Parts: sequence; C-alpha cells; structure tokens
Amino acid sequence: MRSSLFVRKLRNREFYEDYAYVLDFLPHGHPLESTPLFKREPIAQVIGESYFTLLEVVPKPGVFLSPGEKVFIGRGERDKIARVRRRITYDDLTVSAKDELPSVIEVIVISNEKKFVDFFNRAGAITTRLHALQLLPGIGRKLLWVILEERKKRPFESFEDIRKRTKIPDPKKLIVKRVIMELAGEDKYKLFVK
Repeated sequence: MRSSLFVRKLRNREFYEDYAYVLDFLPHGHPLESTPLFKREPIAQVIGESYFTLLEVVPKPGVFLSPGEKVFIGRGERDKIARVRRRITYDDLTVSAKDELPSVIEVIVISNEKKFVDFFNRAGAITTRLHALQLLPGIGRKLLWVILEERKKRPFESFEDIRKRTKIPDPKKLIVKRVIMELAGEDKYKLFVK
C-alpha cells in the first residue's frame, strides 16, 4: 500500500489526485511556521480536481505559481511541483486561499459539468426522511419534488437544463456552496468531498 500524503482512503479504496488548482502561493513559506525564515521553503495551498482534497505542495526551485493555476501533482514526472508536503484542512488555509476557494471550485465544477449533472439525475435518499438533493443549500421539500418529477420525464443534460426545468437560479452555485460546507466540516454527510 502506498503511503503518499495525497492518497485518500475510503472503504479500503485509495483515491489519488492527479491535478490540483492553486489557491495561494507562499514564496517564503507559511507565515505562521515556527521554522526560521531562512530555512523555510516555498509552498502552495491547492485543491484537488477529482476529490476536492486540500493539500500543501512544494514547487520546484524557481517556479512561481499563480492562484487559479492548474498543476499536475500525480504520479510520474511533474513539471512544476517537487512534492506534496501534506494534507491540510479548511482551517489551515490562508485568508487568501479561502477567498480564492469559491471561484476555483466553480472552475472545477464547470469543467466537470457532466459529473455534477449526473448527481442531479442519480441522487437518492440518504435516510427515510432525507434525500441527498436536500443537502444542497436552498433545496427544500417542494423543490426536491420538482427535481424528482422532472428527472422522471427525462434525465437532465446540463446545468442550463436543470435551471430551466426546475427554476433553480444557478445549480453550479449550489454545488460550490455544498463543497465549501463539506470542506469546512459543517455537515456529517459528504456528497462531493471524499
């Protein structure tokens, strides 16, 4: 079994992040580190594209990263990242990283639209009283029934299709809010963060 820091284990399965988006680049290391300034290494706080894993990575010497930049962190030769330093939590993020988080998650959601539209098509009940769709902010019982009835007629094809047929103003924003809630540990149920 591989003991890499960017491995996610769930039910004896391993999940690897291949790509991540930069949330914040700290060329002089984290300001709250106890390491003397001259010994600190540059780091970047990133979020994984597949499982929304929050990580701290070390760029290769001379590499400067920009917020929102997509970088390869998977197995094999990496062009900009030397190593994954550690997994971090939402509370470990810098203020700048937290500010960047919603827009970066939105980019991930838009680039993986089919995956998230499929969630609207396939989500089921979690308990006898709670449906997975109700975990999205703003979806109550009334809107839940509208979504369920519409997807019975035919599966949703895009965010725009969901918006038109259910009157949800912006389905991708609901997913972005939910991902942030899960990263911040605001709910015991996990829909998108592994």
